[in-house]
Amino acid sequence: MSANHSQTAHDPSAVSAASNAKPGPSDCSATSSRFPNFYPSLNPIDVYREYIADHLASITGVEASEVYTKLQWTQTQDKGDLTLPVPALRIKGKKPDQHATEWFPDSDLVEKPTTSGSFLQFYFKPQALIKLVLPTILERKIAYGCNPNLGLRDQSDPSKGKLKILVEFSSPNIAKPFHAGHLRSTIIGGFFASLYEALGWEVIRVNYLGDWGKQYGLLANGYKRFGKEEELQRNPINHLFDVYVKINEVKAPEDKEIESLKAEIKLAKEANRDVTALEEQLAQKVDASEDEKARRYFKSMEDGDSQALDLWRKFRDLSIDKYKQTYARLNIRYDVYSGESQIKRESMEAAEKIMADKGITENSDGAVIVDFTKHGAKKLGKAVVKKKDGTPLYLTRDIGAIMERYEEYKFDKMIYVVASQQDLHLAQLFKITELIGRKDIADRCCHEKFGMVNGMSTRRGTVKFLDSVIEDVADYQHAVMKRNKAKYDQVEDPDKVAETLAITSIMVQDMSSKKINNYDFSLDRMTSYEGDTGPYLQYAHARLSSITRKAGLSPDELLSADLSLLIEPHAINLVRLLAQWPDVVQFTLKTLEPVTILSYLFRMTHMLSSSYDHLRVVGSEPDLKKARMALYECARQVLNNGMKLLGLSPVERM
Repeated sequence: MSANHSQTAHDPSAVSAASNAKPGPSDCSATSSRFPNFYPSLNPIDVYREYIADHLASITGVEASEVYTKLQWTQTQDKGDLTLPVPALRIKGKKPDQHATEWFPDSDLVEKPTTSGSFLQFYFKPQALIKLVLPTILERKIAYGCNPNLGLRDQSDPSKGKLKILVEFSSPNIAKPFHAGHLRSTIIGGFFASLYEALGWEVIRVNYLGDWGKQYGLLANGYKRFGKEEELQRNPINHLFDVYVKINEVKAPEDKEIESLKAEIKLAKEANRDVTALEEQLAQKVDASEDEKARRYFKSMEDGDSQALDLWRKFRDLSIDKYKQTYARLNIRYDVYSGESQIKRESMEAAEKIMADKGITENSDGAVIVDFTKHGAKKLGKAVVKKKDGTPLYLTRDIGAIMERYEEYKFDKMIYVVASQQDLHLAQLFKITELIGRKDIADRCCHEKFGMVNGMSTRRGTVKFLDSVIEDVADYQHAVMKRNKAKYDQVEDPDKVAETLAITSIMVQDMSSKKINNYDFSLDRMTSYEGDTGPYLQYAHARLSSITRKAGLSPDELLSADLSLLIEPHAINLVRLLAQWPDVVQFTLKTLEPVTILSYLFRMTHMLSSSYDHLRVVGSEPDLKKARMALYECARQVLNNGMKLLGLSPVERM
């Protein structure tokens, strides 16, 4: 039996004290010494974990701290409010589920546990739960679900500071429009940043722009032929994209002709024919090609040519200004706009030197490569780190970037939010970081990959630029809103609400399954009000906001509500779900899946929609009206908190 029992665990009367406890500064600055991540005033379910752990410790002889960590929250209410996998306690002799069901004491907190296979299932008694959960939500408001203690380096000593994480996400290519294919990294990365922040980490949001490489030579040469200064200033990204398309139309037949000539030379060599004339012809065509001109232009940028760099800088600055407008629409912000161009030459040279000194790189036909098969990583193959002309490639730049970031931020963790196609590149990057003697840094880095959005390929000409997609969906949502003239007339800024609904539609479609899954970009599906969609989520929040307005009760009045009047099964089950929100947020830190949050919110909205007929506010007796309104306000608050964590802007009218 655990020697360290608390009052809550032994004295059922402590429930009322727990339910009246107000979260104070100490809740956010130091941990209890009892259990890991034990914050009962921030997470009501921790009260129950402690109570169950202490009593099971006395029954089984297992330390309460061990029982506490094995208790799991449930995703369906028919499995209880907490479950315990009995085999995890590793007890010999009589089955512990027999002990628990026979000896577990009567209390005001928890029913006697039931068994399901090897699991014990614990159901919380409704009245104690309601009196504990609803006041906590009403007091903590937007902070309910957050726990700033979890990001502390030492939860027992906040003065040691917070853990620090860098999240690199979005990272579009400069001078190209932000299309829906870029959206995944932006949405997922923005969510990661918000999640870690909610749990107390110091978060650095990094946008590592694709702003360097031969394509800028191609763009610059294209701009000289097709560019117009007036158009560039008016709509920089779209104009530069048009220029890029036009110069690629010039380049494509040249590339085809060069490839054809190379194939002809290969066949001639195999037939032992003289290829001198063909090779001279090839050399002339290559030298005159847009591809070669782009390579030479980019080499001049690498060599510091001021005119070339001035034009590139102009493209970059104009593009970033436009991207910032798009990010603002998505509730995304950045602490750092970095990019391939920002990595110092000294950092890359240092990386090249240490790789060479440690025998990691080798020469291959004039280029510098890493042969991973010689370094215990056969699956990683070979990678070029420097081209024959001396131009460093992505790997060299990215190694320089890791070193610079660690030097500047001393991060505890760094997440790269990049598509699954970059799996090999990032695995090679982390392996090289380890091989140069910085396993400590490599171990702090991880690749959170995601699947693709189908129907977004620029090469097929089916690209949908995000700004135009938002406008299309907003027009549709605006038309839907106008169908109800009475409600429409009450909306303060219909255009703004329509845009918010459009962005919610797009983002919820993206987050509706595990991030590794591909999905088809569907305007019809994302704009539907049927099923688990963005508009449905916003409708649920707007309906709750409407109930709040019509009830006309102040926050102070809600705090004084007689919660013992909430006895209907619909009310009890809704409170059980609301109690889980802090656990859902913490669990999501393990899954790093936005759909974990989204699924919870949809469960809640479904439960709400089936409750309205049973838990009427308008027309109810005053005390009952106040109690039910307190419940609905708590549901609105948790829905609001969850939507904001996902990066959505909840609307109050629509």
